[in-house]
Amino acid sequence: MARRPAPPPDVQTSLLEDERGFFAEQVIKPKGSKKAPAAVKPDTAVHYHGHRDRVRAKYREHGDAALADYEILELYLFRSIPQRDTKPLAKALLDRFGTLAGVFGAPISLLQEVKGVGEGVAVDLKLVATVAQRMLKSGVRNKQVLSSWSSVIDYCQAVMAYETREQFRILFLDKRNVLIADEVQGQGTVDHTPVYPREVVRRALELSATAIILVHNHPSGDPTPSRADIDMTKTIVDTAKPLGITVHDHIIIGKDGHVSLKGLRLF
Repeated sequence: MARRPAPPPDVQTSLLEDERGFFAEQVIKPKGSKKAPAAVKPDTAVHYHGHRDRVRAKYREHGDAALADYEILELYLFRSIPQRDTKPLAKALLDRFGTLAGVFGAPISLLQEVKGVGEGVAVDLKLVATVAQRMLKSGVRNKQVLSSWSSVIDYCQAVMAYETREQFRILFLDKRNVLIADEVQGQGTVDHTPVYPREVVRRALELSATAIILVHNHPSGDPTPSRADIDMTKTIVDTAKPLGITVHDHIIIGKDGHVSLKGLRLF
């Protein structure tokens, strides 16, 4: 077979540059420049790998108590962002949302407003919140709710405290005060959710519930009940009582804590 002639020198140079650009991590050479592109220095490309090993070792040997919040977040982000230093991003997220709970509880859209957080990273962060919520819900499922009150509060705090709009949730209980259903009955604005007492009672009858716990959140963070909250609770109590349905409590959830209307003797 006849040997194919070698390409001209200028073509050989072009092919070589194409291969370098594809296989090597280099700074792209400005168009028209004849100077060879400088390769990225190894220490700047992988400097964070040693840091990652140290953070992992610190957690492995001493547990979470030895790590600051930003290091916990950084450790988690290692898996979502394998090729970049995650410490600045972890600190930026905490600066924006205040706490780890605030970061994991933030909506995906707000997480993506932080530079460096794409959709994939935002979804990964929200997955942590989902796992935590499922774990907390399992702590109240098939148990007498009134004897697991702290678990109920923890669950409601996890699922509602960082919502950006008001959400009205009802926990439906059977005659043994075991959870039958946990349902969001409505979502509103930043400071109001429409609630219809007859619909609340109708749903309780459909589920054969004999007791309910009302829960809603205040996106402002302050769980102090408003006059409207108190009046609405009394209306639901008065509507449910003749039908044999007990309202055990109305809990208001905020980022700064929670309030029990029953505990305050407001109904």
